[in-house]
Amino acid sequence: MLKDTKAFSSFSVKDLNQAKDFYQGKLGLNYSEDEPMTLSLKIGDQNNVLIYEKENHIPATFTVLNFLVNNIESVVDDLSNKGVKFEIYPEGELQTDQKGIHRNGGPVIAWFKDPAGNFISLVEDHS
Repeated sequence: MLKDTKAFSSFSVKDLNQAKDFYQGKLGLNYSEDEPMTLSLKIGDQNNVLIYEKENHIPATFTVLNFLVNNIESVVDDLSNKGVKFEIYPEGELQTDQKGIHRNGGPVIAWFKDPAGNFISLVEDHS
C-alpha cells in the first residue's frame, strides 16, 4: 500500500534560528522554509528532512540523522575545525578514539549533537 509513496523523516529542535546556523553554517546544508516554524533540509537527491520548532523540545536519545561519507576522518577534522564537537566514549561497546570515531567493529561511525541536543552521525561508506 505505501511502497510507491514518497516519505520523509522529521525531528524537532528548540530554536529554529540556532538550527539554521548549525545546519547551514557548520554542516553546509541548504534548506527552505516552506511552512512557518519549519526547515526543510536539502540533502543531495534524496527526500528532504523536515526540522520543526517545538517549545517543549526534548532531545532524541537516538540518532536522528546519518550522513554517509567516503572519508570519515577528513569530515570529522573539517567539522571539528568549524566548532562541531564529537562525542567521546572512552569505554564500552561504542568506544571512540580521541577524535570521536568508533572503529571497533561494525561501521566506522562518529556522533555529534545539534544545538538542540539531537544525535547526528557520520558513517563511513565503503560501497
